[in-house]
Amino acid sequence: MERIGEVLEGVRTMAIAGHIRPDGDCIGSCMGLYGYIKENHPKIAAYVYLEPPGQVFSYIPRIEEVRSDCGPELEEGLDLLIVLDCSTQERLGVVSGYFTRAKKTVCIDHHVSNTRYADICHVESRASSAAEVLYGLLDSQKVSRETAVCIYTGIIHDTGVLQYQSTTPRTMRIVADLMEKGIDHNKIVDESFYQKTYIQNQVMGRVLAESIMLLDGACIVGVLKKKDLTFYGVEGKDLDGIVSQLRLTKGVEVAIFLYGLDVMEYKVSLRSNGRVDVNKVASYFGGGGHERAAGCEIHGTSYDVINNLTLHIEEQLNA
Repeated sequence: MERIGEVLEGVRTMAIAGHIRPDGDCIGSCMGLYGYIKENHPKIAAYVYLEPPGQVFSYIPRIEEVRSDCGPELEEGLDLLIVLDCSTQERLGVVSGYFTRAKKTVCIDHHVSNTRYADICHVESRASSAAEVLYGLLDSQKVSRETAVCIYTGIIHDTGVLQYQSTTPRTMRIVADLMEKGIDHNKIVDESFYQKTYIQNQVMGRVLAESIMLLDGACIVGVLKKKDLTFYGVEGKDLDGIVSQLRLTKGVEVAIFLYGLDVMEYKVSLRSNGRVDVNKVASYFGGGGHERAAGCEIHGTSYDVINNLTLHIEEQLNA
């Protein structure tokens, strides 16, 4: 695709969706496209499907219109289903069981591990975020301030507020365009990226205090078991930023953060400072992402998970 309009011709009904446990980029890009369609293609009946976004994203325009339960339009089959920021069909969220019912499917993504599962896959693996990819497909003159808020949110969340290596001159030019739309960029960064609740700070403090160093200090690991999440009353979406904080430890090449999803099942986040391609590590276990940021889900005890991950990390460090 060169422009989103190419897939909208003749469309009467469409849905927009993202991956399970949606993060800032997923939410921002989905809501950005949803707002753009609502504003510029009002004749299209559009719906957005996501698992319930965290309260931290309550400022996003139209966030109250997100559907987290399957509606009759999915049962009947849509003219178009666009998925953003989702690298594999297995990671689809709410629309998972209805993906193949749509007459046309489109995936807009930036993950190098994308499996090209949709009818049309527009993947830019060098882009900072799905939100950046999306912006390139929109008519910038038709992007409103409300849509700009969404896209800016996606970009800052997947770039660590423009500090990750994936941030390019193109990323910065897009951010400048979005700022010129009149968004309150400082407030968005503070409230959605940096601001934490007291409980979130407690949880992060515990993970940091109990973290361990492995591979002669090249790897740091933090763990939260399912019972810990229950004790603090937090969910996976409340744990953003922990693995990035671990990565900042001096001398560390790779940071690992895992938390329990169920008995003997862990969600794993990996971050690299350059020497290790964590996408290769995550892909081995059925996940994926980017060279410096990736994730996967692994069954076993926390010790099994750590041992299996560090084996692959050590191979790269010794190569």
